[in-house]
Amino acid sequence: MNITKFDSSYTPQLKHLLGIEKASLLDLEFIISKSLEWFDKNKNIPRKFDVLRGKTQINLFFEPSTRTQSSFELAGKRLGADVINMSLKQSSVTKGETLIDTAVTLNAMKPDLLIVRHHSAGAAELLSQKVDCSVINAGDGSHEHPTQAILDTLTILHHKKRIEGLKIAICGDILHSRVARSNILMLSLLGANINLVAPTTLLPMNIDKFKVNVYNDMREGIKNVDVIMMLRLQNERMLSSYIPSAREYFRYYGLDEEKLSIAKSDAIVMHPGPMNRGVEIDTAVADNVQSVIKDQVEMGVAARMAILEILSMR
Repeated sequence: MNITKFDSSYTPQLKHLLGIEKASLLDLEFIISKSLEWFDKNKNIPRKFDVLRGKTQINLFFEPSTRTQSSFELAGKRLGADVINMSLKQSSVTKGETLIDTAVTLNAMKPDLLIVRHHSAGAAELLSQKVDCSVINAGDGSHEHPTQAILDTLTILHHKKRIEGLKIAICGDILHSRVARSNILMLSLLGANINLVAPTTLLPMNIDKFKVNVYNDMREGIKNVDVIMMLRLQNERMLSSYIPSAREYFRYYGLDEEKLSIAKSDAIVMHPGPMNRGVEIDTAVADNVQSVIKDQVEMGVAARMAILEILSMR
């Protein structure tokens, strides 16, 4: 699939965005098309629109976030929405309130859009069953992070002009990564060839159900690839030790200039953030000309503007 194939005349069927797995190819193509439009519009000043004027957007984050929460906040405000940010510390969950009771309370306030990040898989879907507004999954445990996969797809399209046929290596903590899962689903659906690179301890047991190539040797896994997507070690989700040490991990699975030279000369380097420099990626690589990490952040705003607009249209 290339950058010219998306049909912007399609009418989306989405009420919620809970995951890539639950979205249709046509809906995802429409989101990509709209995102590219917002990416171009965001180059102009002033970056202020009235698409969501009179709409209320609640960002409900039960886990720490810098990029995703600020990106959704900026996207909503650029579109003219009234944006309310709520964190775990600000919610009554700290007083023992259940997620369902929180949903019922928020629903009574009649918001139009609810963006949710939660440490439990399926939390966003549960909320979507209890509220009348549209729900966007901003990350649920190790399950999915659909908006990250969409912005990553946009970033690759921007630099490579296509997805179909590209060789993409996703490297690192695959086991605990919602980003990995959503990207595997999204990029495979669009025709990319996916290599997963990780030690055996950081690979999920059901990896065979995905149409991917699995490598324990990083040099083999990134050989001649077009895109290298690095993932951080999700220490907060690890109940035991999965690697001998950070130094040992970097030696075998950290992306440095020597390993990067094995990929194609024009390969791009991606990372969803936050980065652990010297653990999964070397500073010299994170900051070099092949790195598109800052572009991912820019694309994130455009992608989330598109998603907010589309879900507000229903």
